[in-house]
Amino acid sequence: MNFNFIALIALLMSLAGLSVMIIRRIPELRESPEVEIRLFKKETRKRIREKTREIFKNNSSSIEVMLHKFLSKIRILSLKTDKRVSEWITTLRKRSVERKFELDSYWKEIKTSIGKKN
Repeated sequence: MNFNFIALIALLMSLAGLSVMIIRRIPELRESPEVEIRLFKKETRKRIREKTREIFKNNSSSIEVMLHKFLSKIRILSLKTDKRVSEWITTLRKRSVERKFELDSYWKEIKTSIGKKN
């Protein structure tokens, strides 16, 4: 109960601190100029758009073939990873069973050694 109360107080204080910082920075943000960030210039975007349209118009069948190959490779890769993970899981299960038997014998040995001392 006390930990929840402390966490709530910490949350409220941090939110209050963030709101104070934001309120203090609002005038500076209003005065700063708006900067537009773009990855490409207009001409570059226009060329990319035209080339992609051209590729889709002329080679729609080849794009489908490439997409089919790509998706089949992804499927094969996912199946391989699934097989590898299942192998790891089986080895982990075997190890845990072996360790369980080792631990059981360990505790039995300790109990017998304690019984012999008394």
